[in-house]
Amino acid sequence: MPRYKITIEYDGTNYSGWQRQEKDPSIQEEIEKAAVNFLHHEITLTGAGRTDAGVHALGQVASFDTDKEFTNFALCSAFNAWLKPQPIVVIDAQKVDDDFSARFSAIERSYIYKILNRKFRPALMENRCWHVPQELDVDAMRDSAQIFLGKHDFTSFRAAACQAKSPIRTLDEFTITKENDMILFHLRAKSFLHHQVRNLVGTLKLVGEHTWTKQDVQNALDAKDRKAAGPTAPACGLYFEKVLY
Repeated sequence: MPRYKITIEYDGTNYSGWQRQEKDPSIQEEIEKAAVNFLHHEITLTGAGRTDAGVHALGQVASFDTDKEFTNFALCSAFNAWLKPQPIVVIDAQKVDDDFSARFSAIERSYIYKILNRKFRPALMENRCWHVPQELDVDAMRDSAQIFLGKHDFTSFRAAACQAKSPIRTLDEFTITKENDMILFHLRAKSFLHHQVRNLVGTLKLVGEHTWTKQDVQNALDAKDRKAAGPTAPACGLYFEKVLY
């Protein structure tokens, strides 16, 4: 039975997250419902990552099986015809080997977090960034972010409800750039803990406003206690950027 990999872009504002829920709408559910209309059978998507409610994606990846054959363009077009007008778009599709898994075949995932750092609220980026009106020290945040590079116990930066068996993760990239009023946090790793990116950004925001020092960040990491770290940044600023296989 053919297996396909699809790449998806979505605005997660009005969804409960990626994973199918009993009552609330999810990205996974909406794509699976769209598929029934042209495949004429149900599918179960395997996603590369489980984004939370309100989190967006530039390149979420999912895989599924079907007994139908499609060209890449035809499969994208079929999905998008039935997903419209929802803010969910399949931007690429590929036929893959039977042993491919969007989740388990991934060797790297990357996220972007966006902070709009200006006094006035956003008009065009509402629900798509974290608006922080007080000026943030990007250099200080950039310096403190280096603490997180490499292999660490990230207990202080994962959600209490995180189901991962181990808090140990290896962060391969954590860079911070600024484009006009937008501060962009770029993170890359094989896998992330639940809320890890948002908790790291929330902590560095304390550094940016000079509430915390670099040593405070180090102390939070060493504490291995969620209460020792900073707040969880809002979901609206987080984007699942891409997956490498």
